[in-house]
Amino acid sequence: MSRSRTFAEMAMERCDILGALSDEPEHLTRQIGGDAMRRAHEQVGAWMREAGMVVSRDNIGNLRGRYEGATPGGPSLLVGSHLDSVRDAGKYDGPLGVVVAIAAVQGLHDTKRRLPFAVEVIAFADEEGLRFSSTYLGSRALAGTFDFSDLERTDASGVTLAEAIGQFGGDPARVSDDAWRGGNVLGYCEVHIEQGPVLETRGLPVGVVSAIAGRAHYHITFTGEAGHAGTVPMRGRRDALVAAAEFVLAVEADAASHEGLVATVGQLTVHPGAVNVVPGEVAVSLDIRHSDDNVRLERTRHLLESAQEIGSRRSVRVAHQLLGENASASCSPHLASLFAMAVDEAGVPVVHLVSGAGHDGVTMASLTEVGMLFVRCKGGISHNPAEAVTVDDVAVSIDVLGRFLELLTTLGPE
Repeated sequence: MSRSRTFAEMAMERCDILGALSDEPEHLTRQIGGDAMRRAHEQVGAWMREAGMVVSRDNIGNLRGRYEGATPGGPSLLVGSHLDSVRDAGKYDGPLGVVVAIAAVQGLHDTKRRLPFAVEVIAFADEEGLRFSSTYLGSRALAGTFDFSDLERTDASGVTLAEAIGQFGGDPARVSDDAWRGGNVLGYCEVHIEQGPVLETRGLPVGVVSAIAGRAHYHITFTGEAGHAGTVPMRGRRDALVAAAEFVLAVEADAASHEGLVATVGQLTVHPGAVNVVPGEVAVSLDIRHSDDNVRLERTRHLLESAQEIGSRRSVRVAHQLLGENASASCSPHLASLFAMAVDEAGVPVVHLVSGAGHDGVTMASLTEVGMLFVRCKGGISHNPAEAVTVDDVAVSIDVLGRFLELLTTLGPE
């Protein structure tokens, strides 16, 4: 049995272990600062130490394992992913990248090999933003772009982020200390499930990411006039739900007519929400993404203008609020080329693809160059308990990451 296969079986077992650590008993939900995250840190920290790393945890709650280079104080390569999850999650989105990174370092440790650079494995505390509705808290702290107003955010129980950090053992007043101060960084690299069907369609175990799509998230409110469902005539109704429904169809049609654009209305709230009342107010979400920010911004403007036109035509007021926005992030051509070479050396055809999902690399791009490797997932399913990867594909990803480290050692940074 090849070493990569052995490491892959170990990685799958570790994902199973982490998949059982949840803040909710009936499904996998792991949030920043929660008890499940504390137990996950105990497990992952032990695996990092087993791989010869020195382990620490910063104030925001990122777990960091450092495998020193041949010359202490030299440059560092950051590798990792996140340990938090969405609600009712699968086992592999995030944790797979952490355990694959640890496996690659384990290979170095087992052969008593030190590279010309340190490898620091990062297990980010919060990428999904489930608990405090603010994504990339962990990577923003490390990249030095943390917004301290986020400390005032509250979860569903009224606990602030600052309080959660303190309860987890960090100091909210010192989150700025989490920013990278370890000298020259060669890049940030992440292995992640694809969260899409491209690799499965092409029959390939892994693919090289060329860019991460930009994203914007809006809250849009349609305000009409509530009235009795039996007495308000159809002509002249100011039905907020009908206006919102027309907007939802406009979003679908616009995204379908522009290559690479995806737009989703995933939330809809109707008030008063009674069977016999004409809806007076409806709130919807809008999530819009594209790898070209200019295209995303232009189509966003068009959709918001469409919402206003629909409202005007139906005598319904429309208001929108931008809740969050991330620019697209291009992966480093140099790191992508090294990953492509590693994939080719592993005997796998090379495919480049854009990530429609956001990743910590979006934030880390403000600190250093970013490279990503996708692993095929069954059906392209993610954010779902049905997430599935194979041992063979994980073995390929571990092999490719190991080859990538060797190529970076031989060819060096750009």
